Amino acid sequence: MNTEGNPIMRIVLLALLACATLTACVETRFESPLGDNIETCDTAWKGLWFEDRDDGRRADGERHLAGFVVDEACAFTIVEQPEAGGPLKRTRVPINFVHAHGGDYVVVSDAALRGLVELDPPYDVEPAPQKSFFFARYRVRGHRLEVRKVDDAKAARLVVDGKLDGTVLKGRNHLHVYVRGGRQQMLDIVRRHDLFEVKPSLVFERSRMDLQDFERSLQRAAEARR
Repeated sequence: MNTEGNPIMRIVLLALLACATLTACVETRFESPLGDNIETCDTAWKGLWFEDRDDGRRADGERHLAGFVVDEACAFTIVEQPEAGGPLKRTRVPINFVHAHGGDYVVVSDAALRGLVELDPPYDVEPAPQKSFFFARYRVRGHRLEVRKVDDAKAARLVVDGKLDGTVLKGRNHLHVYVRGGRQQMLDIVRRHDLFEVKPSLVFERSRMDLQDFERSLQRAAEARR
């Protein structure tokens, strides 16, 4: 998926969104969540995070905000500043965590993302399921969070080769992969196949400030420019 030029889309990628109304769309969805031992919180995620490769500047030189916060109740909220000097926009996204086979995974259903962006049902799947799931693998190292999304091309090859049950729909500017199976089969899939990209798809750094302090710093900066 091409997320360049859209800060919130890069953050939503962390929540495993793959396709919205984009020209080049690549996604892998799974029929079931990743096993039965699904948790709603990983305390290592608590805090305010920003993508470390983002220099925090708009094309016009003004600072923008594109990040997320996980509060004490473990609620995951995307935060962005759509306009320089403007108020913060907050978008809550329910996400879940799975720890299995020595790996840490984040899981979100496409149903949880509806209303945030436009999502069609999984392609070439009849009847359309009520929900499907996105997975990513992550690692927290101190104040650094590394996220590796599914390698969509590899998932597609595994389906085409008959190693995974599912469907593949490929075109010039899109690739849609759907992997069938139950919860335990999903666990077996991530154990048997390294489905995730070799290098982190996204890297985040935890801020030294909490969201309130950061919001006050934005307000002070806006007042100083007046």
